[in-house]
Amino acid sequence: MEIDPTKLSNPELLKLLQSGINPRPIALASTIDKDGNVNLSPFSFYNVFGINPTTIIFSPARRGRDNTSKHTLDNVKEVPEVVINVVNYNMVQQISLSSTEYPKGVNEFEKAGFTAVESLKVKPPRVKESPLQFECKVREIIETSGKAGSGNLVICELLYAHADENIYDANGNIHPDKIDLVGRLGGDYYTRTSGNANFIVQKPISTLGIGVDSLPESIRFSKVLTGNDLGILGNVEALPDKKDLIDAMKNPMYRSLAKDETSKHNFAKKLITENKVMEALKVLLLGL
Repeated sequence: MEIDPTKLSNPELLKLLQSGINPRPIALASTIDKDGNVNLSPFSFYNVFGINPTTIIFSPARRGRDNTSKHTLDNVKEVPEVVINVVNYNMVQQISLSSTEYPKGVNEFEKAGFTAVESLKVKPPRVKESPLQFECKVREIIETSGKAGSGNLVICELLYAHADENIYDANGNIHPDKIDLVGRLGGDYYTRTSGNANFIVQKPISTLGIGVDSLPESIRFSKVLTGNDLGILGNVEALPDKKDLIDAMKNPMYRSLAKDETSKHNFAKKLITENKVMEALKVLLLGL
């Protein structure tokens, strides 16, 4: 398909972007207006953008149907402070409820059943049920156009954070299973960071990996190995040397694999899934 965004309506364009750019983390933003009215609303146009200063950005878009602004945007213009509460699976139904467009002055903490907790550095309260809360000052607001559906980048600086100690592992790191964050997909779909959805991709080694282009053609153009498999193989520092291959051929099973490329590649793929990358390369290089 070829898609010209200028020929799509705003709802069609939003559907394309929300379904194609995801999963998106969710900022449950608590704000307050100049009269002390609290507002709580979730935003999935949100992320972290730097650490010096610690910069967090979220975007409350203007409503597509009538080009009005959301209470969150109005509030941060009046009181440039916000608490960004992260959202985990245990609170996902409540945050969905908090997204309801209640009239101004209605407290979404109460409507959604959340507990408001006083912040230390800013006026808006925190959400007690959130496992990680960021108290921020608003440094700048960038309105991208002022048109219906347009974004408003609320650029925040972290002043203070609160974390549930139960989200940390034994090494002092926040573990995805323990924090169990949820992310937005397209339509009504969400995802979560725990369970089988988790997997690990090793960061490139500190020295240079050989690259996929350094693998023999029979490996690069394998009908069995995927692009992910090739990426893993290309991340090694060097191919097995001749002695390693001679030793491998002493294994009767390996000798039999050397005669059948499909079996060899299937076995190597199994070794890759077991994180035995150099052993997989030995098998793949047998008979070459």
